[in-house]
Amino acid sequence: MTKTDALSQDHLTLSDTQTTRRYFSKFARITGHLARVAAQMEAEKRLSRQEVEVLAHYLVGLRFTFRALSNKYHFSGRAEGLEGRGLVFDRHESGFPVHSELVQMTLDAAQAGRHLKNMPSSDALKADMVRDIVGELTIPTKLQYALSQRLYYEELVKGHLFWPQMDPDVIWIGNKGGGRDQRRSYLVHWAVYDSALNIPTLYLMELEDSGRTALPKDERRWPQAQAHLMAQAVAGLKLLTIASGFDRDFDDLHPKRLRRIHIGPMYSHAFTRQSGPLREVLEEAKSPPGEDWALAWTVEELESERVEQEKSGWFGSVDREIYALDPFGLQKATTGVTRMERSIVLPQRPYQVLAEKNPKGFKDVRKFVVSPGGRVLSYR
Repeated sequence: MTKTDALSQDHLTLSDTQTTRRYFSKFARITGHLARVAAQMEAEKRLSRQEVEVLAHYLVGLRFTFRALSNKYHFSGRAEGLEGRGLVFDRHESGFPVHSELVQMTLDAAQAGRHLKNMPSSDALKADMVRDIVGELTIPTKLQYALSQRLYYEELVKGHLFWPQMDPDVIWIGNKGGGRDQRRSYLVHWAVYDSALNIPTLYLMELEDSGRTALPKDERRWPQAQAHLMAQAVAGLKLLTIASGFDRDFDDLHPKRLRRIHIGPMYSHAFTRQSGPLREVLEEAKSPPGEDWALAWTVEELESERVEQEKSGWFGSVDREIYALDPFGLQKATTGVTRMERSIVLPQRPYQVLAEKNPKGFKDVRKFVVSPGGRVLSYR
């Protein structure tokens, strides 16, 4: 089987209007709960207030992205000449739209203003739709499609979406030490929609800056640091590789902690074809529409254990971070992390089936359970 044939089996085009709407309705529910998951992690002291605010920024952007795409494909299955032009999603690995969907959204955003300028207003389109329904007694399919496209471009113009690449930003979190030894401490964050995994991936790095000029104001170091981090934002790279490479390329920037958060895969008995215990749980739960899902949430974390001095030039020396890898945790040693925590977010009914079946491998997985009222509870 060729790579193209494999992708054609892994990826599915949603060309049916009702199926497409159910898919986006499911993700509207899921993304609506994620901010509460982050808040629960703050309550458990696993995230700081600043980190939760950063995560909320990306999670809201992800929700807006799904809202934009839902408008884009709201009537595509009904409009004449658009058969087969529906959302393409990865039903085998992630459950999310494929990376190319977000790339196309980015290209559309660059021309959204021009499209809106040449399109009738929403009110005008709605008025024309009423005339077709009342006067001509016809279903205004083309006008419905035109309105969905206008709403799509309006979402793109508003911005604040989750893009395929979201460049590093920096937040000052305080100073450490005093006098000539004082260092500024920052939280650097960035994100990508990973092209290999087809899932949103977020990065949080705490670093100390011993340079003369504050990092965000340094016209030399900050652009270089941004470019370096984006080039390394690949799921296949170990956190140890990313942090160590950054530490060696920037002598006066000292990464103390690096975290990578994978939001996904999304599992659904109705939509996805993943294998394993979760698929069996969802099949047995027979959940009603809107509750047939489970979302993986994985946090990889790497922490600096100590600092060693390394000779630099004839007389100088620089700090090099030595990162903690549990010598008794073979998985941590091979994956290049200090710790890894796997979690799943799922509605109450699938959780009950999961608790009853208690499949192997889920004992240490944290469960964030969404109640019918929308409250998020945390269980081991």
